[in-house]
Amino acid sequence: MTPTRVRRIAAITATAALTILVTLAPASAAFAAPPAGPPMILAVNDLNTVISELQKWIMGFLAALATLFFVIGGARYMTAGGDPSEIERAKAAFKAAAIGYALAILAPILLEALQSILGAP
Repeated sequence: MTPTRVRRIAAITATAALTILVTLAPASAAFAAPPAGPPMILAVNDLNTVISELQKWIMGFLAALATLFFVIGGARYMTAGGDPSEIERAKAAFKAAAIGYALAILAPILLEALQSILGAP
């Protein structure tokens, strides 16, 4: 393995690790201490609440995944060094990120269609 290839792999790995760390750090802090007061009831009684929460989760997941692909594409493009195959891989990652962002934007529309099909008010 050439030193340039090793540097590319190290840069991509470091970028991915930093992205994962930054993404998961707030989530781990949320579970650090138990909440004070009465216990929270997690059950819901209506379909609208379930669909609304599902919509938030799907949008967040797709946006996070798209951001990860965007970062990977940027790292590949910066470390390509003029290699056409690496540039094509970077462009493919950028396309995947664009598709992910489009799906995150379309998630509310798709879930409203699902809600109308199920007949929820």
